[in-house]
Amino acid sequence: MKIGHYTDSDLPDNLNNIPEELTELYKLNSKGYRCPEWTPMPDGKKNVVVLGCSHTFGQGLAEDEHWVHYLSKFKTDILRYWNLGSPGASGDRIVRTLYGCEKIIFPKIIIVCWPEWSRRERLLNHTTSNLAGADEPLRYETNETDQGNFLKNIFFVEKFAEKNQCKTFHCFAQDDYTDSLDGLGLMVLEESLKNTWPYWSVTGREEITEPSIARDGKHYGKEHHERFAKVFLTKFAYRLK
Repeated sequence: MKIGHYTDSDLPDNLNNIPEELTELYKLNSKGYRCPEWTPMPDGKKNVVVLGCSHTFGQGLAEDEHWVHYLSKFKTDILRYWNLGSPGASGDRIVRTLYGCEKIIFPKIIIVCWPEWSRRERLLNHTTSNLAGADEPLRYETNETDQGNFLKNIFFVEKFAEKNQCKTFHCFAQDDYTDSLDGLGLMVLEESLKNTWPYWSVTGREEITEPSIARDGKHYGKEHHERFAKVFLTKFAYRLK
């Protein structure tokens, strides 16, 4: 099915979202994602898709330094991991990417590291753009509209999972999620990871103070990513099967 920018059989092109700096660090497939080609699709294992923004993509980090790399070493006999992180991605873009991989990757496990929920994706004619921060179209958005947009996106993720019999895991980037969603009684959030940036501490919400910066000087470095993979597996390893 294809309606406008939405399809269940083709992932959004990620090449235009890749920063020009440090491109020598990134091993990308033809669509611009940090994972192998999916044509022809290998079989024999459950496919795990990991979605998020630049932190999941691993911006400023080498192939063996981002958290999806560390995660992908777990249960490799039964699981295959696909890093679908996209620099600058919003929750809207994450959902569109998930639906685009339905009939290509056939995921059975979905991991989402949600970015700042104030971000949006604008789809206009034949172009798409990521909106964040002070971008003009966002000036009328509020914390309440951000929350509503997030709930819409998490609903779409969970409906996809229900339809395709997938397990879902949700991780949150900032305290806005924890502060605003705790009282909503969402069952799906009870098994989520709310250990947000810049904590990423195995022992709990203790802010990490030692330097851990990627080569671009903007994103978290190797040590942060390695810790986050440990945090994730400490909480969810028993369900990754």
